[in-house]
Amino acid sequence: MEKTTLDIQKIRKDFPILSRTVNGQPLVYLDNAATSQTPKQVIDVIVDYYSGYNANIHRGVHTLSQEATDKYEGARLKIQQHFNAKLSHEIIFTAGTTHGINLVANGFSSLLKKGDEIIVSALEHHSNIVPWQMLCERTGAILKVIPMNLEGALEMSEYHHLLSDKTKLVFCNHVSNALGTVNPIKEIISAAHKVGAAVLIDGAQAAPHIKADVQALDVDFYVVSAHKMCGPTGVGMLYGKEEWLQKLPPYQGGGEMIAEVTFAKTTYADLPHKFEAGTPNICGGIAFGAALDYMNQLGFEAIAAYENELLEYATEQLLTIDDLKIYGTAPKKTSVISFNIKGIHPYDIGSILDKLGIAVRTGHHCAQPIMDFYGIPGTVRASLSFYNTKEEIDILVAGVKRAISMLS
Repeated sequence: MEKTTLDIQKIRKDFPILSRTVNGQPLVYLDNAATSQTPKQVIDVIVDYYSGYNANIHRGVHTLSQEATDKYEGARLKIQQHFNAKLSHEIIFTAGTTHGINLVANGFSSLLKKGDEIIVSALEHHSNIVPWQMLCERTGAILKVIPMNLEGALEMSEYHHLLSDKTKLVFCNHVSNALGTVNPIKEIISAAHKVGAAVLIDGAQAAPHIKADVQALDVDFYVVSAHKMCGPTGVGMLYGKEEWLQKLPPYQGGGEMIAEVTFAKTTYADLPHKFEAGTPNICGGIAFGAALDYMNQLGFEAIAAYENELLEYATEQLLTIDDLKIYGTAPKKTSVISFNIKGIHPYDIGSILDKLGIAVRTGHHCAQPIMDFYGIPGTVRASLSFYNTKEEIDILVAGVKRAISMLS
């Protein structure tokens, strides 16, 4: 395999947190699927905002307000360009992926009727299950599920059987947060459109690894969170095709999302402001743009190639451990490894790894139906990013072996 073109040691210096210690050991951060770390280039943008031009945006005539507005709307343009949306007002700033999903689910409350069908996949995060269950309760729509196989891939033949003229909406993650499976979303979108259904793709786990082109995918809605891709928490993006965003009613009422208010009637603002009630996370939006700049400067192809190299190495090394089982072995996956040790609870492994300075995630990863499918309480999840190293994987493997010797 061709070696990475990234200068990993130089990149690691961009992330201040990677130089700290945990429990007296150098931090080995392998919980990137939960949240990625933030480079100083993005931290500097956050500091610059609060120390240089902190002001509320839009409508302000004073200089600080205009500067903040320009930076915030500039970030929207960066997001539009990154995801190749046709129009900047198809980019709605949100508080994150969950907010974006709920915004769409709420909007469809007025568009669905009893007996309509909506489809989700068996690989979803709870954030892409619960809002649709709530929508079904409100509307009388019926929720159907695309099943998965033992590899952790979707049974696509079953998906095609589920589709009918009753199908109004399809929801699927681009990448499974629990297993790393990359789903065939282009096929999912195309098939749904043939029966007239709209599609929302949860891109939270894909966005750090894959540069999604929403026009090429022909997706109706795509949601992401900035904190998964080197940005701050509390901010994200909903992409929606203009025609759909025009159809959906506002999610929240308040300032900014109105055109005119009287006590008799309120008219709503044009896109994107129709869905952006109240003072937004201005600094977060600007920093989201800076995070995209940082990752694009490194290059997503280079990031993907290196992370795949790490994934292959980590998989190979972990499988040398007796009684270790990896869950999620689909041919296409991102750099996530979910595993268990026979006879040992994943929480116990994670607790010992933490004492060794190794940060992994344990539990059901907000994907309980996946764990129920495998008949397990959860997994140990090591999720890798472009700033991780093979040396850190060696430390993880040694740590797991030490945990086993202590717990057996």
